[in-house]
Amino acid sequence: MESDGAPANATELVRLREECRRLDEQIAAQKLELALLNARFARYETALHGSKVIVYTQDRGLRYTSISHPMLGRSIADILGRTDQDILPPDASAAVHALKREALTSGKSQRTEMPIEEAGNVRWHDLHIEALCNDAGDIVGLTCVSVDVTERKQGEAHLRLLLRELTHRSKNLLAVIQAMARQTARYAGSTEGFLNQFGARLQALAASHDLLVRESWHGASLSELIRSQLRDYFADAGELGGGQRVSLAGVDVALKPEAAQNLGLALHELAVNAAKFGALSSPEGRVAIVWDRRAAGNGEALELDWREESGPRVKPRRKKGFGSMVIEGNLSRALDAEVAMTFEPDGFRCHIVIPASQILAPA
Repeated sequence: MESDGAPANATELVRLREECRRLDEQIAAQKLELALLNARFARYETALHGSKVIVYTQDRGLRYTSISHPMLGRSIADILGRTDQDILPPDASAAVHALKREALTSGKSQRTEMPIEEAGNVRWHDLHIEALCNDAGDIVGLTCVSVDVTERKQGEAHLRLLLRELTHRSKNLLAVIQAMARQTARYAGSTEGFLNQFGARLQALAASHDLLVRESWHGASLSELIRSQLRDYFADAGELGGGQRVSLAGVDVALKPEAAQNLGLALHELAVNAAKFGALSSPEGRVAIVWDRRAAGNGEALELDWREESGPRVKPRRKKGFGSMVIEGNLSRALDAEVAMTFEPDGFRCHIVIPASQILAPA
């Protein structure tokens, strides 16, 4: 009997050893799979921690069962086991609750963007809601992803504001160009004269706009505005005011966009008039442009003087042209400025006072 049992015991031992080897291999494979899962989970955690994405799950009672980040000023431990009514403000809670109940009932994913007040500030959240099913396909809860999209919403609001502002400025610009074309045609003696004058005025308007665009339409430096409008009237365009026929002297001051646009056109007309009939029409003529701030009832106004000398003898003005209308009427109407033009025999003078409301406050 003993001899008959020995082979049976040996066979059983071999079988057990084989089973142990198979189990060891299975355990090793499971350890490898677990290590891979841990690595993937670590990458997932790293990605979530470096983003504005919050992932959480809830049971059918909408109690939080897991969450990747603290939320709305609450820690993870303070959130787990609670419901949306405990976590969210009342108005947001009602809207979110309705969507989540719909997802639990229909099994269809839901999405919404909603503002939620957090620490006194309103934050926008893009919320994705998905039904969570077990192996049998039964809905046992929800998986939700909340993404903070506040910066995007603020950018969209800013873009809408810019588009409205662009529309407003475009309408204003078209109105200015239309009026400029109409008045130029009224005073131009010929088609060629109209084209030349209108083209020059458009370039003057464009020069002011170039300055404004460069400064994101906040305003324009007065000295740069003068230089841009008078550049063509200097023998050396690179040395404005340095011993040239036009001298500039004044304090550092910046004008608001509307003031820069209208004063730019007025400076263009003053320069054209000086080149045709005034000081810049003769080699000896000079133009001095001086400006400063002065005390006024509602703040510091800007006082600017255009002075011509050593040019042809000035004749009294017999009629007003388009240039006079731009200098006197347009500045007075658009900027509430004071304008005084004097046709003295020894040189033309123009005195302009721009109110404080058109001047940018120092940064």
